[in-house]
Amino acid sequence: MIEFKNVSASYDGELAVLRDVSFTVGDGDFVAFVGTNGAGKSTTMRLVNGLLKPMAGEVLVDGVPTTALKTSELARRIGFLFQNPDRQICCNTVREELLFGFKALGEEGPAAEERVDAIIERFGFDADAEPYLLNRGTRQLLALASIIVLAPPTIILDEPTTGLDFRECVKVMDVVRELNEGGTTVIMVCHDMEVVGDFARRVIAMTDGRVVTDGATFDVLRDGRVLKEAHILPPQVTEVSMILGRDEGCAASIAQADTVPQMVAAIAQELQLEGRAAAEAAALANDVAAALSAETVASAATVVEAKAMPGDAGADGEGGR
Repeated sequence: MIEFKNVSASYDGELAVLRDVSFTVGDGDFVAFVGTNGAGKSTTMRLVNGLLKPMAGEVLVDGVPTTALKTSELARRIGFLFQNPDRQICCNTVREELLFGFKALGEEGPAAEERVDAIIERFGFDADAEPYLLNRGTRQLLALASIIVLAPPTIILDEPTTGLDFRECVKVMDVVRELNEGGTTVIMVCHDMEVVGDFARRVIAMTDGRVVTDGATFDVLRDGRVLKEAHILPPQVTEVSMILGRDEGCAASIAQADTVPQMVAAIAQELQLEGRAAAEAAALANDVAAALSAETVASAATVVEAKAMPGDAGADGEGGR
């Protein structure tokens, strides 16, 4: 468990960059910290892993203040993934990189070797490959694997998908999801609200070194006041559903959809209620899914409205109910 109790922090001892911040992250939670640059997210993460000490208040890890824990003790409890894997990777081969953490903690031996072998097999790494010759996504996976192999109960991810293409992003975040489902606590700083919406169960929004709100992911990402104050935009599907929800004729299931599957299911249901055949409804819903994946928010909203809103024309020009 991670606890912040009225924490303030500064890099120069005078100017506070974090002000009276309090929150608790329970074991097994998946929390995303969001907000603009300078909001205090990265400072918060440095406080969690002991790289920065609070100038007021307390940061506790499993009930123990970070000021009372050695760096090695924190390293065993909390793994940290940097935004840029090249700041984390330091060895000449993949195998050496995965063994580095054990060496740093003085835990070399057969057990460490076995865990490294298992990680290499799990990720499909070439043990003898040179890390710096790997592509960006694979280097990020290697950096993440070098944390996972140590099995810390908590991991911190600082913008884990920055610089990754879609496939690389999915690979990294699927590993993170699997870890969390296995009981690992995940704390993630992320500017990509699509990633936040797909993976985090809870969001803490920050601005100007303070917490704006702390709540369930889509409760936060649908709160207009929070979006404005924290200067963030909701995920595309959520924004589309919020736009459509302003229309009194919009079905509640469409207005409340936060993911593409939810939106597609809601649209198919509404079209069938209007008397469309199931196959036709499914085809139109798939058209909408494609628009949500490829178009801007405004364009996607137009597609949904044209194809699925009650009383509007369908794809074949026929009216609704």
